[in-house]
Amino acid sequence: MTAVVLSERLGAVLPTAALPALRAATAVYAGEGVPVERWSAFGVDGAAPEDLEDGAVVLTTSAAPYPGAVVITTPEPMGAGLLDAAAVMHRLRSPGGCPWDAEQDHESLRQYLVEETFELLEAIEDGGRAAMREELGDVLLQVLFHARVAAEDADDPFDIDAVAAELVAKLVGRHPHVFEGHDPAVHDATSQQHRWEELKQAEKRRESSVDGVALGQPAVALAAKLVQRTGRAGLPVDLLPEGDDTGTTLFAVTALAKLAGEDPETELRQVCRQFAAKVRDAEAKARAEGLESLTADDWRRFWPS
Repeated sequence: MTAVVLSERLGAVLPTAALPALRAATAVYAGEGVPVERWSAFGVDGAAPEDLEDGAVVLTTSAAPYPGAVVITTPEPMGAGLLDAAAVMHRLRSPGGCPWDAEQDHESLRQYLVEETFELLEAIEDGGRAAMREELGDVLLQVLFHARVAAEDADDPFDIDAVAAELVAKLVGRHPHVFEGHDPAVHDATSQQHRWEELKQAEKRRESSVDGVALGQPAVALAAKLVQRTGRAGLPVDLLPEGDDTGTTLFAVTALAKLAGEDPETELRQVCRQFAAKVRDAEAKARAEGLESLTADDWRRFWPS
Protein backbone atom coordinates (compact mmCIF):
# COMPACT_ATOMS: atom_id res chain seq x y z
CA MET A 1 0.00 0.00 0.00
CA THR A 2 1.24 3.46 -0.91
CA ALA A 3 0.30 6.78 0.70
CA VAL A 4 0.76 9.82 -1.55
CA VAL A 5 0.92 12.86 0.72
CA LEU A 6 -0.45 15.92 -1.08
CA SER A 7 0.50 19.48 -0.18
CA GLU A 8 -2.33 21.46 1.38
CA ARG A 9 -0.70 24.59 -0.06
CA LEU A 10 -0.59 23.29 -3.62
CA GLY A 11 -3.96 21.53 -3.68
CA ALA A 12 -4.50 18.98 -6.47
CA VAL A 13 -0.85 18.63 -7.45
CA LEU A 14 0.56 15.11 -7.68
CA PRO A 15 4.29 14.48 -7.20
CA THR A 16 5.89 12.95 -10.29
CA ALA A 17 7.40 10.25 -8.06
CA ALA A 18 3.88 8.93 -7.46
CA LEU A 19 3.06 8.28 -11.14
CA PRO A 20 4.48 4.71 -11.32
CA ALA A 21 2.55 3.70 -8.18
CA LEU A 22 -0.65 5.27 -9.51
CA ARG A 23 -0.33 3.48 -12.86
CA ALA A 24 0.16 0.14 -11.13
CA ALA A 25 -2.47 0.67 -8.40
CA THR A 26 -5.26 -1.84 -7.93
CA ALA A 27 -7.37 1.03 -6.54
CA VAL A 28 -6.91 4.68 -5.64
CA TYR A 29 -8.68 6.19 -2.64
CA ALA A 30 -9.18 9.70 -1.26
CA GLY A 31 -7.94 9.62 2.31
CA GLU A 32 -7.25 12.04 5.15
CA GLY A 33 -8.02 15.65 4.17
CA VAL A 34 -8.62 14.93 0.47
CA PRO A 35 -12.11 15.70 -0.97
CA VAL A 36 -13.15 12.81 -3.19
CA GLU A 37 -15.13 15.07 -5.54
CA ARG A 38 -11.91 16.72 -6.66
CA TRP A 39 -10.53 13.39 -7.87
CA SER A 40 -13.63 11.33 -8.74
CA ALA A 41 -13.26 12.05 -12.46
CA PHE A 42 -9.96 10.16 -12.33
CA GLY A 43 -11.48 7.04 -10.83
CA VAL A 44 -10.62 7.84 -7.23
CA ASP A 45 -12.94 6.16 -4.74
CA GLY A 46 -14.27 7.58 -1.51
CA ALA A 47 -12.70 7.46 1.91
CA ALA A 48 -10.01 4.84 2.14
CA PRO A 49 -10.91 1.74 4.17
CA GLU A 50 -8.89 0.96 7.27
CA ASP A 51 -7.33 -2.13 5.71
CA LEU A 52 -6.02 -1.35 2.24
CA GLU A 53 -4.87 -4.02 -0.17
CA ASP A 54 -1.16 -4.13 -0.94
CA GLY A 55 -1.52 -2.61 -4.40
CA ALA A 56 -3.75 0.29 -3.36
CA VAL A 57 -2.79 3.95 -3.35
CA VAL A 58 -4.34 6.49 -1.00
CA LEU A 59 -4.19 10.24 -1.62
CA THR A 60 -3.88 11.98 1.73
CA THR A 61 -2.61 15.10 3.45
CA SER A 62 -1.04 13.04 6.26
CA ALA A 63 0.65 9.65 6.31
CA ALA A 64 -0.08 9.18 10.03
CA PRO A 65 -3.36 7.22 9.56
CA TYR A 66 -1.58 4.70 7.29
CA PRO A 67 1.24 3.07 9.29
CA GLY A 68 3.41 0.74 7.27
CA ALA A 69 2.55 2.37 3.95
CA VAL A 70 5.17 3.39 1.43
CA VAL A 71 5.07 7.18 1.68
CA ILE A 72 5.55 9.50 -1.30
CA THR A 73 5.49 13.20 -0.45
CA THR A 74 4.87 16.25 -2.59
CA PRO A 75 7.97 18.49 -2.50
CA GLU A 76 7.19 22.02 -1.40
CA PRO A 77 8.53 24.57 -3.89
CA MET A 78 10.86 27.29 -2.70
CA GLY A 79 8.80 30.17 -1.36
CA ALA A 80 5.76 28.04 -0.53
CA GLY A 81 5.53 29.79 2.83
CA LEU A 82 4.95 33.06 0.98
CA LEU A 83 1.68 31.63 -0.30
CA ASP A 84 0.58 31.12 3.31
CA ALA A 85 1.59 34.66 4.23
CA ALA A 86 -0.32 36.13 1.28
CA ALA A 87 -3.38 34.02 2.14
CA VAL A 88 -3.33 35.18 5.76
CA MET A 89 -3.06 38.82 4.67
CA HIS A 90 -5.97 38.33 2.28
CA ARG A 91 -8.07 36.82 5.08
CA LEU A 92 -7.27 39.65 7.50
CA ARG A 93 -8.22 42.29 4.95
CA SER A 94 -11.37 40.55 3.67
CA PRO A 95 -14.92 40.92 5.08
CA GLY A 96 -15.12 39.10 8.39
CA GLY A 97 -11.40 39.58 8.96
CA CYS A 98 -9.64 42.05 11.24
CA PRO A 99 -11.43 45.44 11.63
CA TRP A 100 -8.15 47.29 12.20
CA ASP A 101 -6.53 45.80 9.11
CA ALA A 102 -9.61 46.65 7.06
CA GLU A 103 -9.36 50.34 8.00
CA GLN A 104 -5.74 50.84 6.94
CA ASP A 105 -4.54 52.54 3.77
CA HIS A 106 -1.13 53.34 2.27
CA GLU A 107 -0.87 56.59 4.23
CA SER A 108 -1.73 55.09 7.62
CA LEU A 109 0.77 52.26 7.09
CA ARG A 110 3.72 54.54 6.33
CA GLN A 111 4.83 54.88 9.94
CA TYR A 112 4.93 51.10 10.39
CA LEU A 113 7.08 50.63 7.31
CA VAL A 114 9.62 53.11 8.68
CA GLU A 115 9.53 51.60 12.18
CA GLU A 116 9.89 48.02 10.98
CA THR A 117 12.75 48.94 8.66
CA PHE A 118 14.74 50.51 11.48
CA GLU A 119 13.96 47.58 13.78
CA LEU A 120 15.35 45.26 11.10
CA LEU A 121 18.49 47.41 10.83
CA GLU A 122 18.94 47.16 14.59
CA ALA A 123 18.51 43.38 14.50
CA ILE A 124 21.15 43.15 11.77
CA GLU A 125 23.55 45.28 13.80
CA ASP A 126 22.94 43.20 16.94
CA GLY A 127 23.54 39.98 15.00
CA GLY A 128 20.67 38.07 16.63
CA ARG A 129 19.39 35.51 14.14
CA ALA A 130 15.99 35.05 15.80
CA ALA A 131 15.40 38.81 15.97
CA MET A 132 16.51 39.21 12.35
CA ARG A 133 14.10 36.50 11.22
CA GLU A 134 11.25 38.16 13.12
CA GLU A 135 11.99 41.64 11.80
CA LEU A 136 12.33 40.39 8.22
CA GLY A 137 8.85 38.96 8.66
CA ASP A 138 7.56 42.31 9.89
CA VAL A 139 9.01 44.06 6.82
CA LEU A 140 7.51 41.36 4.59
CA LEU A 141 4.15 42.03 6.24
CA GLN A 142 4.39 45.65 5.11
CA VAL A 143 4.95 44.55 1.51
CA LEU A 144 2.02 42.13 1.66
CA PHE A 145 -0.19 44.71 3.38
CA HIS A 146 0.50 47.50 0.87
CA ALA A 147 0.00 45.12 -2.05
CA ARG A 148 -3.32 43.95 -0.61
CA VAL A 149 -4.47 47.56 -0.17
CA ALA A 150 -3.34 48.34 -3.71
CA ALA A 151 -5.45 45.47 -5.06
CA GLU A 152 -8.56 47.32 -3.91
CA ASP A 153 -7.77 50.56 -5.74
CA ALA A 154 -10.63 51.49 -8.05
CA ASP A 155 -8.51 53.23 -10.70
CA ASP A 156 -5.20 51.38 -10.83
CA PRO A 157 -5.31 48.10 -8.89
CA PHE A 158 -2.36 45.73 -8.60
CA ASP A 159 -1.72 42.79 -6.30
CA ILE A 160 1.21 40.93 -4.75
CA ASP A 161 1.60 38.80 -7.89
CA ALA A 162 2.04 41.95 -9.99
CA VAL A 163 4.61 43.24 -7.50
CA ALA A 164 6.52 39.95 -7.67
CA ALA A 165 6.31 39.80 -11.47
CA GLU A 166 7.74 43.31 -11.79
CA LEU A 167 10.56 42.42 -9.40
CA VAL A 168 11.41 39.27 -11.36
CA ALA A 169 11.45 41.19 -14.65
CA LYS A 170 13.76 43.79 -13.11
CA LEU A 171 16.21 41.27 -11.67
CA VAL A 172 16.35 39.23 -14.87
CA GLY A 173 16.68 42.32 -17.07
CA ARG A 174 19.52 43.75 -15.01
CA HIS A 175 21.49 40.51 -14.85
CA PRO A 176 21.93 39.57 -18.52
CA HIS A 177 25.28 37.96 -17.64
CA VAL A 178 23.33 35.47 -15.51
CA PHE A 179 20.10 34.91 -17.43
CA GLU A 180 21.28 35.46 -21.02
CA GLY A 181 24.57 33.65 -20.67
CA HIS A 182 27.02 36.51 -21.14
CA ASP A 183 27.47 40.27 -20.87
CA PRO A 184 30.88 41.58 -21.97
CA ALA A 185 30.42 44.65 -19.77
CA VAL A 186 30.40 42.55 -16.59
CA HIS A 187 33.52 40.84 -15.28
CA ASP A 188 33.42 41.53 -11.53
CA ALA A 189 31.21 43.02 -8.79
CA THR A 190 32.28 46.60 -9.52
CA SER A 191 31.53 46.37 -13.24
CA GLN A 192 28.19 44.76 -12.40
CA GLN A 193 27.27 47.78 -10.25
CA HIS A 194 28.09 50.12 -13.14
CA ARG A 195 26.14 47.92 -15.55
CA TRP A 196 23.16 47.86 -13.15
CA GLU A 197 23.03 51.66 -13.12
CA GLU A 198 23.35 51.84 -16.92
CA LEU A 199 20.49 49.39 -17.44
CA LYS A 200 18.42 51.10 -14.74
CA GLN A 201 18.87 54.51 -16.34
CA ALA A 202 17.99 53.10 -19.77
CA GLU A 203 14.86 51.37 -18.42
CA LYS A 204 13.58 54.42 -16.61
CA ARG A 205 14.83 56.88 -19.26
CA ARG A 206 16.24 59.15 -16.60
CA GLU A 207 17.77 62.41 -17.67
CA SER A 208 19.98 62.83 -14.61
CA SER A 209 22.30 60.55 -12.67
CA VAL A 210 20.53 61.66 -9.48
CA ASP A 211 16.99 61.00 -10.71
CA GLY A 212 15.35 58.40 -8.52
CA VAL A 213 17.41 59.14 -5.41
CA ALA A 214 14.94 59.17 -2.51
CA LEU A 215 15.25 62.64 -0.99
CA GLY A 216 13.24 61.56 2.05
CA GLN A 217 15.91 59.20 3.39
CA PRO A 218 18.17 60.12 6.35
CA ALA A 219 20.56 62.95 5.45
CA VAL A 220 23.80 60.98 5.83
CA ALA A 221 22.46 58.16 3.66
CA LEU A 222 21.15 60.72 1.16
CA ALA A 223 24.52 62.47 0.88
CA ALA A 224 26.29 59.13 0.47
CA LYS A 225 23.88 58.07 -2.29
CA LEU A 226 24.34 61.37 -4.16
CA VAL A 227 28.13 61.01 -3.95
CA GLN A 228 27.89 57.43 -5.18
CA ARG A 229 25.58 58.25 -8.10
CA THR A 230 27.55 61.29 -9.25
CA GLY A 231 30.82 59.41 -8.83
CA ARG A 232 29.59 56.71 -11.19
CA ALA A 233 28.58 59.46 -13.61
CA GLY A 234 32.17 60.77 -13.57
CA LEU A 235 31.59 63.97 -11.58
CA PRO A 236 34.98 65.37 -10.45
CA VAL A 237 35.49 65.46 -6.69
CA ASP A 238 36.29 69.18 -6.77
CA LEU A 239 32.69 69.90 -7.80
CA LEU A 240 31.27 68.47 -4.58
CA PRO A 241 29.83 71.09 -2.16
CA GLU A 242 32.40 73.32 -0.44
CA GLY A 243 32.02 75.69 2.48
CA ASP A 244 32.42 76.17 6.22
CA ASP A 245 28.79 75.85 7.31
CA THR A 246 27.64 72.80 9.24
CA GLY A 247 25.67 71.20 6.41
CA THR A 248 28.51 71.44 3.89
CA THR A 249 31.00 70.14 6.44
CA LEU A 250 28.79 67.14 7.16
CA PHE A 251 28.39 66.51 3.43
CA ALA A 252 32.18 66.67 2.97
CA VAL A 253 32.81 64.16 5.76
CA THR A 254 30.18 61.85 4.28
CA ALA A 255 31.71 62.20 0.82
CA LEU A 256 35.20 61.38 2.10
CA ALA A 257 33.91 58.23 3.77
CA LYS A 258 31.96 57.12 0.71
CA LEU A 259 34.85 57.78 -1.66
CA ALA A 260 37.06 55.71 0.66
CA GLY A 261 34.71 52.77 0.15
CA GLU A 262 33.02 53.02 3.54
CA ASP A 263 29.33 53.29 4.41
CA PRO A 264 29.06 56.54 6.42
CA GLU A 265 25.53 55.76 7.65
CA THR A 266 26.67 52.43 9.08
CA GLU A 267 29.87 53.91 10.51
CA LEU A 268 27.98 56.72 12.24
CA ARG A 269 25.33 54.35 13.57
CA GLN A 270 28.06 52.17 15.06
CA VAL A 271 29.61 55.16 16.85
CA CYS A 272 26.15 56.18 18.12
CA ARG A 273 25.51 52.70 19.49
CA GLN A 274 28.92 52.63 21.19
CA PHE A 275 28.28 56.05 22.73
CA ALA A 276 24.83 55.01 24.00
CA ALA A 277 26.35 51.87 25.54
CA LYS A 278 28.95 53.95 27.40
CA VAL A 279 26.24 56.30 28.70
CA ARG A 280 24.26 53.35 30.05
CA ASP A 281 27.39 51.85 31.60
CA ALA A 282 28.28 55.09 33.41
CA GLU A 283 24.71 55.55 34.64
CA ALA A 284 24.59 51.98 35.94
CA LYS A 285 27.85 52.47 37.86
CA ALA A 286 26.53 55.71 39.34
CA ARG A 287 23.26 54.08 40.43
CA ALA A 288 25.25 51.32 42.11
CA GLU A 289 26.74 54.04 44.33
CA GLY A 290 23.37 55.64 44.99
CA LEU A 291 23.65 58.49 42.48
CA GLU A 292 20.73 59.35 40.22
CA SER A 293 21.74 62.85 39.07
CA LEU A 294 25.31 63.17 37.78
CA THR A 295 27.58 66.20 37.69
CA ALA A 296 30.23 66.68 35.01
CA ASP A 297 32.84 65.28 37.41
CA ASP A 298 30.59 62.26 38.12
CA TRP A 299 30.26 61.55 34.42
CA ARG A 300 34.04 61.63 34.02
CA ARG A 301 34.56 59.38 37.06
CA PHE A 302 32.16 56.70 35.89
CA TRP A 303 32.87 56.98 32.16
CA PRO A 304 34.16 53.66 30.74
CA SER A 305 37.77 53.72 29.65
